[in-house]
Amino acid sequence: MSTTVEKVIVLRTVEIFRSLPEEYLVDIAGCVEEIDVSAGESVIIEGELGSALYVIVDGKVRVHRGNTTLAVLGPREIVGELTALDPEPRSADVTAEEDTRMYKLEHQELDDVMASDAEVSRNVIKMLCRRLRAASASTAAHTLH
Repeated sequence: MSTTVEKVIVLRTVEIFRSLPEEYLVDIAGCVEEIDVSAGESVIIEGELGSALYVIVDGKVRVHRGNTTLAVLGPREIVGELTALDPEPRSADVTAEEDTRMYKLEHQELDDVMASDAEVSRNVIKMLCRRLRAASASTAAHTLH
């Protein structure tokens, strides 16, 4: 298990938390649950209700619908952010590609951080915009072929 200091160090390297003051990172570090997922194990199942995002500390996960891979994410990336912002059924499956350690942050804690620091909200919006653009570009590329 990671100490609070280790969690703060990891969170500091995650894009949406990068600009946060130290005291916010310490608060978040106290809220996250550290989980270990074995290769091949499901982290998120499409259609299930969810309310948490996951920060990948070590390892790699695949975001997919059936056999179609939507993304492969690795250390310091985030998955599950949509339901952490707006708790709804999950829109895709997420499976560990290798043994993976993650920090789980629930909706309420993320909401509290976003309410207390506008920079976190801006960073989340930027991340979502990049993912939407990437998904749109991927869809357009498939349509052209």
